[in-house]
Amino acid sequence: MRGAVGACAKKESSVFHGKVLVAQGGGPTAVINQSMVGAVLESRKFRAVELIYGAVHGVRGIVDEDFYDLTQETTHNLEMVANTPSSALGSTRDKPDLKYCQEIFKVLRAHEIGYFFYTGGNDSSDTVRIVNDEARKANYNLRCIHIPKTIDNDLVENDHTPGFPSAARYVAQAFMGINLDNAALPGIYIGVVMGRHAGFLTAASALGKKFSDDGPHLIYMPERVFEIDRFLSDVKQVYERHGRCVVAVSEGIHDASGQPIISRLAREVERDAHGNVQLSGSGALADLLTQKVKDALKITRVRGDTLGYMQRSFIGCVSDVDQNEAREVGEKAVQYGMFGDRDGSVTIKRTGHYSVDYELVPLEMVAGKTRTMPDAFIAPSGHDVTDEFRLYLRPLLGKGMPDAHRLRPNKVAKILAGG
Repeated sequence: MRGAVGACAKKESSVFHGKVLVAQGGGPTAVINQSMVGAVLESRKFRAVELIYGAVHGVRGIVDEDFYDLTQETTHNLEMVANTPSSALGSTRDKPDLKYCQEIFKVLRAHEIGYFFYTGGNDSSDTVRIVNDEARKANYNLRCIHIPKTIDNDLVENDHTPGFPSAARYVAQAFMGINLDNAALPGIYIGVVMGRHAGFLTAASALGKKFSDDGPHLIYMPERVFEIDRFLSDVKQVYERHGRCVVAVSEGIHDASGQPIISRLAREVERDAHGNVQLSGSGALADLLTQKVKDALKITRVRGDTLGYMQRSFIGCVSDVDQNEAREVGEKAVQYGMFGDRDGSVTIKRTGHYSVDYELVPLEMVAGKTRTMPDAFIAPSGHDVTDEFRLYLRPLLGKGMPDAHRLRPNKVAKILAGG
């Protein structure tokens, strides 16, 4: 690891010396380990790096001084872990405040950490920002780089974020299968998809459509106000037209006041550690909406599912584009940390028909901010997506997307009918 040569050796005059610490935060994804392994293997190229640690369960592992020595991992095993979904180091839902981040910095300083690479979403980027501020106040040489990750695709300054393309691929394929099932045994189906504030993942359900009458026929995203009466009217119209209706709904749909629909319909709601209404994991929204449809429209065959945690780390449905880019953002984080003189967040920028470039932007540009679906991606009806969104998402899904086919309706003339 100390034998860096060529361009690496020439450009290290401004780098710090010390240990690397990598950590993973927030919800696991199908490709987050690619970023971790990219950061570890890239760090091994630099002689300024003495040791490489991994924090077990994110920032919680840092304050508990619970580290793996990744310097001792073989490249072969790292590569196998890279191709395995979920967070190999473990993750956490802790949302550090200033006091928590001061404890993080205290541990980093005690262990002589010179480079801190943290993979996560907007809360994680805010943690990196605060820790970086603490290091500056203490005049301690610490390079802090945030590596993007979130299936919600809601990080600002990014065209898209690692983890989202694989989750979107899963959602598209799931609704492709749901549509086939619903066509064989017609009825009403409601599928609830992750996304508290951003509807990108729910919108991905549209990429499973091939024929004009395919589902999902209705797509509801949190970027638009959800009105229950209008929803029931939409479902009724589609059902009368096609004899069936497939609906994709974001878990974060809300009314005009911003109140989550699940809060309006449920007698009791769960809340997470941050006081937010628990949207994932309970299946409550799907059950409540299906009951509404049954009661209002008097249709007996109404079914609902919550895709839930399966969207995040489904091992059989990973985008090769997502894998490659997740690896590269981990590598670029290390390169920015070693060659640059600033901290920041790695961002993905789309270029050309489809290619990407990477930029390091100031942490405060990303930290604590939420990106939502642009209006150009949402159809005027408010319950569908546009072709612009389809063109945006299709390259991200990667190679080998399956296709659904149907028989041609060459019907035989009836003999007894009407006789």
